[in-house]
Formats: sequence, C-alpha cells, structure tokens
Amino acid sequence: MLPNAALWPLVAVFTAGYLAAYLLPTVVGRLASGLGLTPAGAGLVGSTLLLCSASAGFSLASRVERIGPRRAARAGLLLMLLGYGCATLASGLVPVVAGAAVGCFGSGTATAVAAAGIAARRDPHRASVLGLLSVSATAGALYLTVPHLDGGHRPPFAALALIAVLVWPAAGRLAGRPREDASVTASPLEAAAAATRLPHRGAGLVLAGAMLCWSMCQNALWGVSNRIATVQAGLTEVSAGAVFAAALGAGLIGVTAAGALGARLGRAVPVGVGTAFIALCVALSSSATGAGSFATGEILWNAAYPVVLSYLIGLAASMDPRGRWAVFAGSASSLGVACGPVAGSVLSERAGFPAMGLVLGCVLLLTAVPMTLVALHTGGRPLVAGAVRRRGGAPAAVLAGTSGALAGQVPQVGAPEQEVTEISLRPLTRRVRSPFARSAVPRVPRVRERRRAGVRS
Repeated sequence: MLPNAALWPLVAVFTAGYLAAYLLPTVVGRLASGLGLTPAGAGLVGSTLLLCSASAGFSLASRVERIGPRRAARAGLLLMLLGYGCATLASGLVPVVAGAAVGCFGSGTATAVAAAGIAARRDPHRASVLGLLSVSATAGALYLTVPHLDGGHRPPFAALALIAVLVWPAAGRLAGRPREDASVTASPLEAAAAATRLPHRGAGLVLAGAMLCWSMCQNALWGVSNRIATVQAGLTEVSAGAVFAAALGAGLIGVTAAGALGARLGRAVPVGVGTAFIALCVALSSSATGAGSFATGEILWNAAYPVVLSYLIGLAASMDPRGRWAVFAGSASSLGVACGPVAGSVLSERAGFPAMGLVLGCVLLLTAVPMTLVALHTGGRPLVAGAVRRRGGAPAAVLAGTSGALAGQVPQVGAPEQEVTEISLRPLTRRVRSPFARSAVPRVPRVRERRRAGVRS
C-alpha cells in the first residue's frame, strides 16, 4: 500500500470489513427471533461468525503485501457477497450459519487489507479516524432502516452483501502486487522497515492481548444490548434501533473530536482515561431500567469507544510500518469481539445484566493499565509525521529525515523524551548517485598527500 495513495478506497474497504461487527446486536437478535434460537445459542452463533473474521486476519497478517491489496480486497468482497447472499436466501439454520461464516471470513480479509493500508500511511491515526467515521455513519443508517423491515434474519445479511457490491469499485483503486507496481520506487521508510524483523515483539504481544480483552468486554455488552433494551429497559425493537442509531451518531462526534485532538495529548491519555470512562458507561448501560438511563449509557459509551479504538489502531500501526502489528492487533481485537456474545450471554443468564456490567467494567479497568504502559513506553512513528520518539529506531528516523519536519517538533507527552538531532539523508543519496562522488570523499586527498610526502622523503 503506497503511503501517498488516495485514502478513500482504503476507507471504503475499512467500512466493509468492520460493518459486520457493528451490526452484531441486530444479527444476533434476528437469528434468535427468526430461526428460533435461544439467546445463548444466538450468541454462540454470533461468536462463531466473528471467529471466522478473526481467523482471516491472523492468516493474512504477513501475506497482504505479497498477495497485493487489490487482489486481497477483491477476494474478501467476493466472499462477503457470496456468503452473506447465500445466508440471505437460505432458510435453514445450517445453510444460514455456513453462508454467514463465509461472509465473515471475507469481512476479516477486508479488515486485514485495511489494517495493513492504514499502517502504511504517514498518519495512521487520521486514516483510522476517517474509517471509523465511515463505518459508524453506515451502521447508524442501517440501524434506522433494518428494524422497520420484516424477513427475520435476511435484512442484516442482505445489507452486508449490498455493501460488498458498493465497495467493489473502490477495491480496484488499491495498489496491486509489488511486481505490478515495479515502476514505483519504495520510500526510505518502507526500505528501512523491510530490512528489519518484526519490531517491539513484547509490547506488541501485550497490546494484542489487552485489545482482545478490551474488545471482548465491550462486545459482550454490545451483543446483549438489544435484550437489555427490550427486556430490562422496556423498549420496543424500533425504539432500541433508534437508540443504537443515536449512539452511533454520538460515535461520529467522538471520532471527529479525536481527529481534531490529534497528538495534543499523545496516545496514553486517550487510551487510559477513555477506557476508564468506557467502564463506567458499561456499568450504567447494563444496569438501566428505563429508556433514559439506557440511552444515556449507550450514547456516552459509543461516543468514547471509537475514540479509544482510533488511538489503539494508530498505536499498533506505528509499531511496524509494514502493518504486521496492525493486522495482528486487529485480529486479536476481532477474536475478542467473537468471544463477546458468548461471554455476554453466559454472564447475563447466570448473574443478570447489572452484575454482568460490573464484571465487564472491572476487566476493562484492568486492561487499561497494560495498554497505557505500551502507549507510554513504546516507540515507533508518532502521531504527527516528522516527530521522533525515543527508541523509535531506524524507520522513525528515516521518516523524520524525509518529511521535512522542523526542529523542536518532538511531542513532550507521557514519558520524558530525549532530544533528537535530525539528519537529512538527501545529500548522502545525491553524493552516492553522483558521478563525482569520489571527489566528495574527504579521506582520499589526505591519503594521496601522505603517500606523496613519503615518496619525497
């Protein structure tokens, strides 16, 4: 994925890949009502579907660049169309689940392509913000539409298949395989990253594990939110859909605020404080007994969730410009999303909705600690191109040298930063390529003078 390529095709593929997880409450609710499944059974099916999405990300984490973003994205969209289309037309439980599983594998493929492309951008945070804006707006529109449609499980799967068709032309604007784009020279950042092994292994594993728990807790509530609204808060399905649409609209505002905030607070403060705030919202929403308290909890929660997620995606992308950690962390998050419906269904049936929210909130507070530490102490590309954090390594130094950043642009956020002197690499490149490079080396004249002096003596 080229860093200077157009951003909108990547945002479109991001939307198609993430939309299945955003529509999870409707999918689980329609499976339970349309196919006669119990809440626990519908949650298990939802977890199975999202597990297929996560497996696609794990299997394609290091292969997107070799396969080519364009080919991988088209394959994912084709699987989405075939799988969700078959699930829409089928009426039995087995063909519906089988088709939806194929479609979710396609969604995971599109998500992997989007994660790798975001990591290749010079400003991954901005790219993730735009992607979350797009998927939140699309999901909000569907939550205003799907509850008014009959047909059991068919409307949400048909919507996912339609999105795959609409995004197909955008996938053709992505980059092809490296040999198809041989005329395009790799940037110094990509060349430096290609020469290194997977960086920050310890921090990356910690971040991936924390994101798994972080996503599982929130999706456990998201998977049973429809039941909380209709059973405990006394809302109808249409009213619950309106609350979900308003919550996703608040997510648009939150993501916009995150894009405007940018690097002013670094990554540690939004991740740590935002996760703590999300834990309070989860407890409030799960204990709601009326429409007002439920809507307040859902709206505040969905306003903060994409903000923290955008910084987490940017953090994972900054650890490896080739996108490997971004795909691994995103797949771990998808695995947590897959485990969410089962965890939410089991906890709600065993302990009730309020106790479930208390447990999920405590786990979220625990996961905030390692994610904040990784954001504080891990180097990589900063939020603003041209700034170098300590322990940033060769890729970050090359980025600062080639982006034309001014001195003193290093952000002093979180842990104390070391002063870094920027060294431009352009004169060195011109000297090597110049036919007069030998005369530019200062050692050669001095060696010749010493030899001549020895001959005269």
